Amino acid sequence: SNCHFPLTSKFTVIGPSEPVTAILGQEAVLPCHLSPRMSAANMEVRWFHSEFAFFVHLYRDGKDQYDGQMPGYRGRTELLKAGLTDGIVPLRILNIRCADEGQYLCFVQDDTVYEETVLELWVAGLGSAPLISVEGHQDGGIQVVCQSAGWYPEPEVLWKDLSGRHLPTLSETTSQRDNGLFETETALIVIEHSNQNLSCFIRNTVLNQEKESAVYIADQVNPWMVALSVILVVLFGFIGLTVYLFKMKGKYQREKYTVHKGFFPLINKGWRRSVAPIEEAHVTLNPDTAHPQLVLSEDWKSVRWEQTWQRLPNNPERFDSWGCVLGCEGFTSGRHCWEVEVGDAGGWAVGVARESVGRKGEISRSREGGIWAVQRWGGLFQALTSPVTPLPLSRFPSRIRFCLDCDRGQVTFIDAGDEAPIFTFPPGSVPGGRIRPWFWAGPGSRLSLCP
Repeated sequence: SNCHFPLTSKFTVIGPSEPVTAILGQEAVLPCHLSPRMSAANMEVRWFHSEFAFFVHLYRDGKDQYDGQMPGYRGRTELLKAGLTDGIVPLRILNIRCADEGQYLCFVQDDTVYEETVLELWVAGLGSAPLISVEGHQDGGIQVVCQSAGWYPEPEVLWKDLSGRHLPTLSETTSQRDNGLFETETALIVIEHSNQNLSCFIRNTVLNQEKESAVYIADQVNPWMVALSVILVVLFGFIGLTVYLFKMKGKYQREKYTVHKGFFPLINKGWRRSVAPIEEAHVTLNPDTAHPQLVLSEDWKSVRWEQTWQRLPNNPERFDSWGCVLGCEGFTSGRHCWEVEVGDAGGWAVGVARESVGRKGEISRSREGGIWAVQRWGGLFQALTSPVTPLPLSRFPSRIRFCLDCDRGQVTFIDAGDEAPIFTFPPGSVPGGRIRPWFWAGPGSRLSLCP
């Protein structure tokens, strides 16, 4: 079988276990180092963010290389070299932006050995001090408005009285500007007391920091105001219930994708014992769809990622930004199973895709983008739902079995080693039309179809 390829490594790459937090407009340092300690001066160090067609930063041949860098990072990155001979390879990013947020991959190569680690960058920005204005009488009370801009991510907004009690708001609107920053406006009506001290608090939940402004309102007590306060309390109780129900609905939507342990035996036995025949599919890779950084074996049964781009025609069916390739075979009906050896190194994703899946530019690797798959990215194993579903496994599978049921619109992933189900996209998830095997190979990975 061409499905076994031992990979030994003389080092591992280690990053922080907790997210790194960066302030908008300032610089961030993403830690990364080799273990055991050894010099990385003559190694290749690549930093990636979200896609592998372009790098965030490349250090090779003893210096920083900028040809092929992601355009959004030009002039903003540097590999800090003070600890290079001890295997310390942190990345400095200047002038942090909202778009810098997310997962980064620190990838180190020495000759033919690749290792990597994934870390998370959180971006945070403190906005302006709240501006409080009195907008005049409304509904038997005085309307007070609090405004602030320049926050990231979306802030929490609270009104409090002198004793620190939270006050119910009349309205709250938060909008995101083109630059990614949030601005917020919240209003309340003062009705309960003749004299009242109010404070508007706006909190950044990532930094756990807030800005506050206060105002003093003098007013006369009016029985109509008391009645209105009761109506407001009832109204906000109703709004709170509505929000809670929406959250529960969202939770249900997410849980639809979660595989419950009691369901495990049913998936397996269902596939094994079904009356309808299961066809063991003979799958090969289609070279006309392969990204130029993917190298296919002569029998079209295995694929690996290479840093150099091959000179290939940019035909309409070829992927041009993600390192993807489709299988030659397409399925429209029946049940089909095949197996892939995924190895124990690098980042990869395997699954199925619509024949019409997008090939050019940024593609959505999710059900919305016409892809149903599981992926390993650094130390994480996930199902590509939207948002992704973490798959907590005691170890990464080395061989994955796919079972596609076109008639039910369902695809199941099984660990071919111990036949334990990994994840199922439930019936109705995969629409009609031609469905093809789909593979994404990242740096250091090699995928092989098993005979």
